Amino acid sequence: MERADETDHTARPGQGPMPGALLGPPPKRTWGHRLRTYFLTGIVVAGPLTVTAAVTWWVINLVDAWVKPLIPATYLPETYLNYPIPGFGLIVALFGLTLLGFLTANLVGRSLISYGEMLLGRMPVVRGLYRGVKQVFETLFSQSSTSFKTVGLVQFPSPGMWSIVFMSTPPQGNVAERLPGPHEHIAVFLPCTPNPTTGFFFYLPRKDVIELSISVEDGAKLIMSAGLIQPEGQKKLAALAAAAHPGKDAPATGDVAA
Repeated sequence: MERADETDHTARPGQGPMPGALLGPPPKRTWGHRLRTYFLTGIVVAGPLTVTAAVTWWVINLVDAWVKPLIPATYLPETYLNYPIPGFGLIVALFGLTLLGFLTANLVGRSLISYGEMLLGRMPVVRGLYRGVKQVFETLFSQSSTSFKTVGLVQFPSPGMWSIVFMSTPPQGNVAERLPGPHEHIAVFLPCTPNPTTGFFFYLPRKDVIELSISVEDGAKLIMSAGLIQPEGQKKLAALAAAAHPGKDAPATGDVAA
């Protein structure tokens, strides 16, 4: 006779097979799987911190290399100390730029800037370069600028194929007058993968753009990673931590690390 406490996995009339008969007991997580999960979690935590620190250190050293040669040796800390102070050139650059902006805000500063721009306007090659660079900086750092604050989808390069775009401003002036059709147009920038600084710029009807409720930063991550980093990609870190905990249910390691 069969023991009474054993589970009967046979199918009964009118019922499908019992779940235990198909799935069986859950697989046990070995120490090898746990160590691998711990290692991947460590990479996810330490990797961004290491890259951020390295880039920050590189920027500090780069600014120091530009600014320190312009400062007299009398005012450099390493003249009186036995070791250099990293970031001193960056502090001087920030102070100098702030002071320059303060001086430009008054009448004398604006007069000097206007006189300098007038001199640059008389130089054939430098004139076009200066005006173009100035427009780019004014657009990027303008506090009232609304460029590239919305992410959208457009059908490109052919119908049925959707691409991520950054929506800019509506066309103005002669461009708006020459665009055909009664629909309202919008300027969009379609960046390339994995380098989002290159791409395509074009106008199209606003009705052909599907706006997304994600930030420009998340859209840039999605493009640079070729779709590997989704807007909700930060949840993977929590999934890795949950998988590393031996007392909780978690998704398979291979699924999390993919």
